[in-house]
Amino acid sequence: MPVVEEPIEGRNVGENTAEPLLAPRDGVPPVLVTADAVAAAAARLAAGTGPLAVDAERASGFRYSARAYLIQLRRAGAGSFLIDPIPVTDALQPLAAVINELEWVLHSADQDLPGLAELGLRPARLFDTELGGRLAGFERVGLAAMVEKLLGRALRKGHGAADWSTRPLPDEWLNYAALDVELLLELRAEVAASLEAQGKTEWAAQEFEHIRLAEPPAPKADRWRRTSGIHTLRKTRQLAVVRELWLARDTLARARDVAPARILPDAAIVSAATADPRTIAQLRALPVFGGPRQRRYSREWLAAVDRARALRDDELPSLTQPFEGPPPVNRWERRDPVAAARLTKARAAMGELSAKYAIPVENLLAPDLVRRLCWDGLPSYDRVGSTGELSAAISAFLDAGGARPWQRDLAVPVLTGALTPPPAD
Repeated sequence: MPVVEEPIEGRNVGENTAEPLLAPRDGVPPVLVTADAVAAAAARLAAGTGPLAVDAERASGFRYSARAYLIQLRRAGAGSFLIDPIPVTDALQPLAAVINELEWVLHSADQDLPGLAELGLRPARLFDTELGGRLAGFERVGLAAMVEKLLGRALRKGHGAADWSTRPLPDEWLNYAALDVELLLELRAEVAASLEAQGKTEWAAQEFEHIRLAEPPAPKADRWRRTSGIHTLRKTRQLAVVRELWLARDTLARARDVAPARILPDAAIVSAATADPRTIAQLRALPVFGGPRQRRYSREWLAAVDRARALRDDELPSLTQPFEGPPPVNRWERRDPVAAARLTKARAAMGELSAKYAIPVENLLAPDLVRRLCWDGLPSYDRVGSTGELSAAISAFLDAGGARPWQRDLAVPVLTGALTPPPAD
């Protein structure tokens, strides 16, 4: 197993020497908006060679859904393509038949794969340049930073947070979108070479496959508790108002496919929970609720407040958020000092492993998995018959928690050493 003391970072292009990349080498391709155009693009991509560079633009912060509003593709021998999936959602099968058989190259693949999967587009193999950069030990893994570091080119950024549901899309945005895949295949080659030089190719392959096959995460319980400013509320009835308003807002946002904060900002929800309005006039006197966009939903907002007011005491949410698994780490010392000591040792061991292999500790093993292991993952620490039994138990726990084989190969020995109880006197 390799030991990497210093990450190998491709060409290691010096700072301030990057050549600006202002436009795609072949110009900005037209946006494809018809079934015939998509079929023609699929045919050209089929005639290309090698992996496929893929990116997608969403409208996070503007829309409720995570759907793709623009798809960017590039393959050697075929060129680049920009596809508007909205008018051709039902005509993407010819494209899927071609590209679903290919290796896709994406940067931060987990951001774009769910929206592409909704369109029937799923890769047979995956290479994630952002994750590959993390495993290769790069300090900065943003696309622009890696392109500059490894390829000596400076990407123009600035429209990633734009409302990509806008139609027509501005030319400047389309230029930006095309540039996102312009050098992605070259970047893949550099990252792959760095991983190979460090003996991490197989580790990366396991991580890429894990992302490719990952199911969408289940919605977190009590998402309403993440309302900004909720920490200022001290009464359970106020929390009930926040919950009912949050749920009403979420229903409206989902139906209209509008980001919830654009329906009603968190600050307005907290102000209503504090003021406890009983009439529409009182509600509209509060900040935001009197605005033209919110006034039309006044009855829905007041109905939500009334529902919270009508709840019995035993139906009110608790002041503190219920949690599954370990409590917050800052409570461990008081509740279970032995577990707290285990976590301290485990974290130190994982930190040393991170430095040894030049991999961020969170990529070596999910921090929550380490916490669960140390809290109650192995409740019979002191009754383990041998170090081998402890090692096997740790390995089984990590396996059940989704740790990949390469992660277990690295982490189990150091965790076993850190968590082996000292010999009895």
